[in-house]
Amino acid sequence: MYDLPSEAPEEPGLPDEYHDLQPQLLSRTLHLSQYARREWFTGSDLNLYYDESHLQWHKRPDWFLAVGVSRLYDGEDLRRSYVVWQEGKSPDVVVEFLSAGTAGEDLGRFVDQARRADSGEDDVETPGLVEAERGKAKESQKPPRKFEVYERYLRVPHYIVYSRYTRRLRYFRWIDGEYQEQPLRPTNPLIWLDDLAIGLGIWQGEFDEVAGDWLRWCDASGDWFLTDTEQERRAKNQERRARNQERRAREEAEAQVLQTAQNLLATGMDVAQVVQVCHLTEAQRVKLQLPD
Repeated sequence: MYDLPSEAPEEPGLPDEYHDLQPQLLSRTLHLSQYARREWFTGSDLNLYYDESHLQWHKRPDWFLAVGVSRLYDGEDLRRSYVVWQEGKSPDVVVEFLSAGTAGEDLGRFVDQARRADSGEDDVETPGLVEAERGKAKESQKPPRKFEVYERYLRVPHYIVYSRYTRRLRYFRWIDGEYQEQPLRPTNPLIWLDDLAIGLGIWQGEFDEVAGDWLRWCDASGDWFLTDTEQERRAKNQERRARNQERRAREEAEAQVLQTAQNLLATGMDVAQVVQVCHLTEAQRVKLQLPD
């Protein structure tokens, strides 16, 4: 499996099992306190059309979030794709899962910066480098790379790239017309999105019976948001604990009644009086071995 490619040379980054599970966890733990569920949409490996003048140009983000749009297309149907000029809204967050075959596509000029740094070359961009790169697609009439699409066409506010092999998480924020890489926080949430009031971190745990280092949403304190399955499990555990507490309370109350009855009998009180004073049930009389 490790020797045979999982990607087509003509189309690197095709989904594998990780690309199925990780987006599920992102969607199932997403909690936006400022929006109702019907007011946002998440997509995974879905065609995202971004240029009305080139109808065939599209990208397939590994995961993306658009807020302020209907959960369903026109409020009634599941989406087959996401067409930006019809939706009237670009994604607010895009997450890409890095692989060797997609580094240039996903990181754009930041891959070149990393290579220059590794070789000891000056990594300061020369004037006009970004604009020159942005003009390549227009001149050649070839679709631009993902990074350029997210930065120049869609202007996605929050662009996140994660490599599960190196556990490296990178966060790019759209500022003054281009992406600027942001430092990660030292503890969860590693990334905090102010406008959405939600955090992102790397969770070491088991999802769908697979242990790994997963991207997962959390609150400002770093507490992980639960999936629907985890919420149901927690509710069942809380219900079970409540039943156990109620059972123990009943048992303790009955033990106290029985002890009181025994104490009264020890004083010589008549059995009928004890039964009346303690409101003993038939079952309790049997436990005390009292005569009828």
